[in-house]
Amino acid sequence: MIGRFASLLGRGRSAGEQEAGTVSAPAVPFAERVRALDRDPYLMVADADLRVISVFDDLRYDRADLDILTGSMRARALKRLVPLGFRQVSGSVFENRVEDIRFLLPKFHALGASPFDATRYATRREQDYFILTPTQCACLMVDSYPVEEAVDRIKALIVRHPINLYRILDFLERKPVHQTFEGAIGHLKFVQREAVESEPLKSRRALG
Repeated sequence: MIGRFASLLGRGRSAGEQEAGTVSAPAVPFAERVRALDRDPYLMVADADLRVISVFDDLRYDRADLDILTGSMRARALKRLVPLGFRQVSGSVFENRVEDIRFLLPKFHALGASPFDATRYATRREQDYFILTPTQCACLMVDSYPVEEAVDRIKALIVRHPINLYRILDFLERKPVHQTFEGAIGHLKFVQREAVESEPLKSRRALG
């Protein structure tokens, strides 16, 4: 009888929690569930270790092209994140309050801003992610890994989301890692050209 009564109390507490809107975090780790974004050709987990999401920008670039997340690119990312429990809480933050995870979008500073600065001065917690243009993703990789590893990771990126190699070249700094990376630009141009001239990239269009 006592056990049954305790059980009833337990059920009552659960019902009360549900009425109060208490929601528990999903059993599957978020790092695995976020991979659902890879099913959208316009989105990809560009680097799981850096916790960065890329939004497809374009197939071909000019060095004068702006490197920003457009309204359409932001909307595409949010649309796919809503089923994962996120909502927009500000112009630069998508948040899942249950799991205490935020997706941060770079704030626009100036037309001629370096793509290397997109995340350089951002404050991010260990569990948070960045949502970036492909070019900004590549710059973060250059600044985060030894050159050879950065090149390998960028190659995996550009066969799905091409980057503005001209803009990266223009903003390379005088520090050794950037000067060494400059020698890989020619190879990356070749890899990217092969990718954009073939399907599935060949017929893809920018989000606008």
